[in-house]
Amino acid sequence: MEISKYKFVLDDHTKNYAKECLNEDESKYNRCIEEIQKWLKTQPQLHAKADVVNIVRFLRCGKFDLDRTKNRINEFYTLKGSTPEWYANRDPTLPQLQHLLDLGVFVPLLKKDPNGRLVVIIRAAIHDAKKNEQNDIFKISTMILELAVERDESISVYGIMAIIDLRGIGFGHVRQLTPGIIRKAVHSWQSCYPLRPKGFDFINAPSYINVVLNIFRQFMTTKLKKRVHVHGSDFSALYKTIPQDVLPEEYGGTNGKIQDLIDYWKTEVTNARDWFIEDEKYKAEL
Repeated sequence: MEISKYKFVLDDHTKNYAKECLNEDESKYNRCIEEIQKWLKTQPQLHAKADVVNIVRFLRCGKFDLDRTKNRINEFYTLKGSTPEWYANRDPTLPQLQHLLDLGVFVPLLKKDPNGRLVVIIRAAIHDAKKNEQNDIFKISTMILELAVERDESISVYGIMAIIDLRGIGFGHVRQLTPGIIRKAVHSWQSCYPLRPKGFDFINAPSYINVVLNIFRQFMTTKLKKRVHVHGSDFSALYKTIPQDVLPEEYGGTNGKIQDLIDYWKTEVTNARDWFIEDEKYKAEL
């Protein structure tokens, strides 16, 4: 895609938000995109996508600072190259991935929060820890997230809120979350993906959960630590951030049933099989 063909297609409110919060301005697009594209030609080992929409996602995450943008692009494609357990064999028709889609381990909501942010529900203990590998769970989760970002440009502007549901968590689930996996997960959200995590709300959290969360916090920046909130079974504080009309009925909301969302994303991800297979080539050679 030629640089001149990039057009801001979102509404005026989003355009004003991007200008105020992300240092985004139409006068910057051509210059910044061209600079990143030229730089990518000097980094052939990254095998990064060089189309303007993808570059603008990274520019937004770096608030149009070129050095920050280059660093995040490098981190993202290096992560994809160094973590085959998440980024190789991403065929959504594989039985183990279809099973996780059926369970709904990672479910983006179709209605945004009042601040325009994508809300995802991560059901961290819905799977059988004896049968399902944690790496497959991260694999299907990143696949769903990347497809959502690919299809909705506003996510790169407003960011994402994550609700991590710990209902039913047991020792087997905790054992799967090794420090190495936790470090990679935090690194991917914090330093790699072209999106801005705006909050992590842990719900249905048992009393001992801080033992696990303290491992997460070890790898977080001070800024990200402040965005972590822990709730038990009382969601009243959560509703102040994410209103009930955004959430499905199973979480005290009024926005349909979570099974409908599970079915929707299973269909969308499965139908995008060719896209995922094509996307696998975009990763660094290490």
